Amino acid sequence: MYEIDKEYTVVVDPAVNDRMYDHFEFLARVSESAAERLLDNLVEDMYSLERLPYRNPIFNRPYIKSGKYRYMVSCERYLIVYQIMNDTVFIDGIQDSRQADDKSLLYPNR
Repeated sequence: MYEIDKEYTVVVDPAVNDRMYDHFEFLARVSESAAERLLDNLVEDMYSLERLPYRNPIFNRPYIKSGKYRYMVSCERYLIVYQIMNDTVFIDGIQDSRQADDKSLLYPNR
């Protein structure tokens, strides 16, 4: 069983920040307030992983090691893909779930 009171450190890969900015920039062309809400919600969901990161399902794809990653759905359509190592949650990918799987979503640096 996982510790309920344990707090994890969340580390966001710089490539994830770049992807979030791309989504933000695209949406801001239509509505700046919607883009700000999207960014705020994504960041809030990412940092919610400080508590109970094991609550989300395993991210199974044929091109990655089984069980390495988990994912959460944010803002109804974005997949936040992360792995847990010791006391740290590494957010390694973000993707609009309406798009085809992007194998470059994850960077095998860990």
